[in-house]
Amino acid sequence: MAGSHDATGRHALPERGAPHPHGSFFGRRKGHRLRAHQTDLIEHLLPCLALDIGAASPPDLSGLFNGVEEIRLEIGFGGGEHLIAEARAFPNSGFIGCEPYVNGMAKILTQIEVHDIGNIRLFAGDAAELLAWAPPLSLKRIDLIHPDPWPKRRHWKRRFVQDSTVTAMARVLKPGGEFRFVSDIDDYSAWTLAHVLRSPDFIWMAERASDWRQPWAGYTMTRYGGKAEREGRHATYLQFRKQG
Repeated sequence: MAGSHDATGRHALPERGAPHPHGSFFGRRKGHRLRAHQTDLIEHLLPCLALDIGAASPPDLSGLFNGVEEIRLEIGFGGGEHLIAEARAFPNSGFIGCEPYVNGMAKILTQIEVHDIGNIRLFAGDAAELLAWAPPLSLKRIDLIHPDPWPKRRHWKRRFVQDSTVTAMARVLKPGGEFRFVSDIDDYSAWTLAHVLRSPDFIWMAERASDWRQPWAGYTMTRYGGKAEREGRHATYLQFRKQG
């Protein structure tokens, strides 16, 4: 599963699992030139950890890991700060990280190697396709942290949270499982709250204003989240539980 370079010399991820042009997870897949060791990790470590959704999904995702008690998914992990922290804090849980942006994938592979983390698997493609591939009732939690808000009205269809993806998340979450969302863009937070609340499958867990104004216990701030706070943009933290 070796990668390739585009005309500018920037590294591109392998085509397997590439985002579908009409998929619901959008993002740049190419960025700054990778360092030599990062390129080596993309070419040699990533294939060992990558999910192949071209194959039939297993009956139980726990078979992708060694002795885990539950599986969680982070969609669009960016630099991987939150995902790495969670994987290290919960070694008995399995984590799947979805990120089509090659520089983010290189960063998390570096951290996986440095910390010798064995409970993360990766998918470099469309999160909606990953959800469609995953077996029902297979995930305990899904995190979507600071996704691209696509602020222009004509681009709203590109936001990850849509009625179809809310339904897809409900299919793969176990009863009592959670969907957690963080954004410093008020419009996208309101959009997400409206879409999830009109689903019969989820309830909003907030009981007081601090529940959405403050991060949940143990939350690891991402680099983007820290930058937003320094610039005076306050995030909204939404937690939803699947009913049943």
